[in-house]
Amino acid sequence: MQWLLDFWSNEQGQDLIEYSLLITFIAVACLAFLGAGHPSVVRIWSHADNTLRNAGR
Repeated sequence: MQWLLDFWSNEQGQDLIEYSLLITFIAVACLAFLGAGHPSVVRIWSHADNTLRNAGR
């Protein structure tokens, strides 16, 4: 029974799990932002590309 109580109160590795969850949350948020912003980013780069191509004529 003491082993179970020691195991339950042991906090080693807790920081690793918390940082892993934080990194996962940030990665998911970045993917969601890039997924939602993809059309506008493509539009901006297409406009810049067309402007540069027309400037060379």
